Amino acid sequence: CKQPAFCFLVFSFFFFFLLAGTDVVIVKNGRRICGTGGCLANAPLHQNKSYFEFKIQSTGIWGIGVATQKANLNQIPLGRDVHSLVMRNDGALYYNNEEKNRLPANNLPQEGDVVGITYDHVELNVYLNGKNMHCPASGIRGTVYPVVYVDDSAILDCQFSEFYHTPPPGFEKILFEQQIF
Repeated sequence: CKQPAFCFLVFSFFFFFLLAGTDVVIVKNGRRICGTGGCLANAPLHQNKSYFEFKIQSTGIWGIGVATQKANLNQIPLGRDVHSLVMRNDGALYYNNEEKNRLPANNLPQEGDVVGITYDHVELNVYLNGKNMHCPASGIRGTVYPVVYVDDSAILDCQFSEFYHTPPPGFEKILFEQQIF
C-alpha cells in the first residue's frame, strides 16, 4: 500500500474524507486501518448517543475512542492530552495522560474480537463482543469524532453501520448533520 495524503472511511453508503497521520494506510474500501498513526473520522458525534465498532483483525498496538480535531494523529498512543479519550490495546482508558478506567483483566480484546464504543457527550463506554465492560471514562470536552490509531502490525476494521452487535438501547449509528435551506 502507498501512503495516502488523505484517507476516507465508509459511513453508511457515502465516502467522507477525514484527517489521518502521515503513515496510516486505509484499505478494504475505506474500512481497514493499518500502518502507523491515527485516523480521525470527519463526522462529529452531534447526536446524544452514538455507537460504532472496530474488529481486531491483527493484534499489535492500537487504540479507539473519540478525539477533537486538535489531536496529533502522528503521536501515538493517543490519550496523552486533552484532545483524545481512548481505550488502548492493554484495556486501559486514557485521557490527558491519566488512566481513567480499565477493562477487567480477563476481558482484554484479542484478535477477532469486536470492540463497540458508546458515547453520550459525557461518558465513553466499551463493549467487548456485545457485552458491556462497565468501565466508563469521561473528561473530554468540545466537538469529538471517532478516532483509531494503530502501530506494530495492528490491523483494525471499522463499522459505522451494519454492526456486528446490536447497539445498546438508545444508541445508534453516527448521524450526519444536514443543513436545511
